[in-house]
Amino acid sequence: MATATKSRIALLCQREFPQGIMRNTAPARLYEEAIKYDQGQITSTGGLASSSGDKTGRSPKDKRIVHQSSIEDDVWWGDINIPMSEESFEKVRQRAIDFLDECPHFYVLDAFAGWDPSCRIKIRVICSRAYHALFMHNMLIRPTAQELADFGTPDYVIYNAGQLAADPSIEGVDSETSVAINFDRGEMVILGTEYAGEMKKGVFTIMNYLMPKRNVLSMHCSCNVGEKHDVSLFFGLSGTGKTTLSADPARPLVGDDEHCWNEDGVFNIEGGCYAKCINLSATNEPQIFDAIRYGAVLENTVQDPVTHEVDYDDVSVTQNTRCSYPIEFIDNAKIPCVTDSAKNIVFLTCDAFGVIPPVSKLTPAQAMYHFISGYTAKVAGTEVGVLDPEATFSACFGAAFLVWHPTKYAELLADQMTMHGTSAWLVNTGWSGGAFGVGSRISLKYTRLIIDAIHNGSLAIADYTTDPIFGLNVPKSCTGVPGRILQPRGTWQDSAAFDAAAKTLAQKFRENFAAYEDKASDEVKQAGPLV
Repeated sequence: MATATKSRIALLCQREFPQGIMRNTAPARLYEEAIKYDQGQITSTGGLASSSGDKTGRSPKDKRIVHQSSIEDDVWWGDINIPMSEESFEKVRQRAIDFLDECPHFYVLDAFAGWDPSCRIKIRVICSRAYHALFMHNMLIRPTAQELADFGTPDYVIYNAGQLAADPSIEGVDSETSVAINFDRGEMVILGTEYAGEMKKGVFTIMNYLMPKRNVLSMHCSCNVGEKHDVSLFFGLSGTGKTTLSADPARPLVGDDEHCWNEDGVFNIEGGCYAKCINLSATNEPQIFDAIRYGAVLENTVQDPVTHEVDYDDVSVTQNTRCSYPIEFIDNAKIPCVTDSAKNIVFLTCDAFGVIPPVSKLTPAQAMYHFISGYTAKVAGTEVGVLDPEATFSACFGAAFLVWHPTKYAELLADQMTMHGTSAWLVNTGWSGGAFGVGSRISLKYTRLIIDAIHNGSLAIADYTTDPIFGLNVPKSCTGVPGRILQPRGTWQDSAAFDAAAKTLAQKFRENFAAYEDKASDEVKQAGPLV
C-alpha cells in the first residue's frame, strides 16, 4: 500500500497506531462512541440502532474499478464494472484520507474474509463512524488476540469516508457518491454514502475477483448443512428468502450470504449475517429475531421513542431496513464456517408474475441457464415508477458484485456440480393464483415444506410433469403442500390470462439470455423456455 501524506494514516501504513485511533475496539466501547458522536440508540433488546443518512441502499451506478493493464482481460467491463483511471482513483483516495486524518477520532478494524485459511485475506477498515466499525466487526471474521498481534500488512484496505461527498469534477465521478476499488493497490475508497452495506459488498467484490483466479467459485448464496453432512446452497436476490430459508433450526447455518466452493468444500466468506428486517417477526423468522440483541447493529429501523422497541413494520425511512450480527448469534451456527461440498443447490426466485412453479427439479443444463439468468421480479411500490410486476435478471444471482464474465462463475459451478453429483432446484417464493395484486404470496409454510422435501430426498424420487412453456420438471406431489399449488396454471381463475403471462415472462428470459449466448453451449441455450 502506498504511503499517505497525512500523519496518522501514514503511521497506520507503518504498522503504528497513534493517539485518537481506536483499533479493533470492543463492542461496548463502540456503543459508547455511537451514542456520544453518532446519534445511536440502544433498542429494547440490546441492539445498536443507527442511521445511514440519505443513502439507505447501495449505489451500484457509482461503483468504479480502476482500469489497469494487469486486469484488462479479467474484468467484465460495462455497466457493472465501470472503469476509472488511476489518476482519478488517486484523487478520490486522497480526498478520503484527508477527511479521515482530520477527524478527531476514527476507527480501525483488522479482520479476515474467508474461513478457509488457504483462501483467507486480511482486510483493514478505516472509518469515521462507530456504527460502521461495529458493523464490520460483525461482518468480517474476528481475529484472536494472537492473530491480531501477528496481523502484519493487510491485503486490502477500505477507506470509508462516506460522510464526505465525492467531487463530481473528478473524471469518472458522476455524482457526490463514489465507491472505487483498485485491485493492484489493494484498496477501496468510499465517499458520499454512509450505507454500511457498501463495505460488506466491497469485500465480496474483491473475493469475486481473487477466488476465480485460484479456480475457486465465489457465490452469492446462503448455506446450511444437515445431520448427514448434506450441504445445501441457497442462491437468490434480495427478498427471495435466502437468509430466511437457510436459518433452519434443524440444520446448522454455515452462512447467510457469501460463500466459496473449492476442492475441499464450501466455506463462508463472512463472520456475520446481514438480514432484512422488514416485517420481521418471532413467529416467521425466530432465529433472526432472537439474534437482534447486544452487539447487533440495526440500520434505518424505527424505534418507539419511549420504549425503544423496534417497529419492524415501519418502512417510513426505507423498505431496506437491515440488521447485522455475528454468526454465532444464530444458536446452531456451524463454527468454524467450513463444510463439505454441496448436495443440493436451490435457486430462489420471487416471481411476481405468478407463473413459475413453487418447485422444479433442474437438469444440469437448466441449472446453468437459470444460474446465468438469475431471475426474480420487482413488485409495485418497491421502487418509484414500478406499477406492474417487473422482471429482473441478475447474472449468477449477484451481477452487481461480479468481476469476471458470468460464464466464468457458471463454468466453475458446473465443474463442482459434476464432480460431486449435486442436484439443482428452482424454488419460487413469489405469487400463486395470479400476478401481484391478484394472486397471493406462496405461504412460507409451504416453501419450508418444499425445502424439507428436498433435504429428506422425497422430491428427488417424486413423479414429475414437464411445464409446457418453461420446460421445467414439476413434481406432482410434495408432502404437506396442496397439489393444486404445485401446478400454477390450475391456481388461476383465467387460464388464458395465465398462458399470456407465462409467454410474456418466457420471452423476457430469452431476451435477457441473448447477451450470454455467444459464450454458452448449445445445450445450455436450449435449456431455456420452450416458446
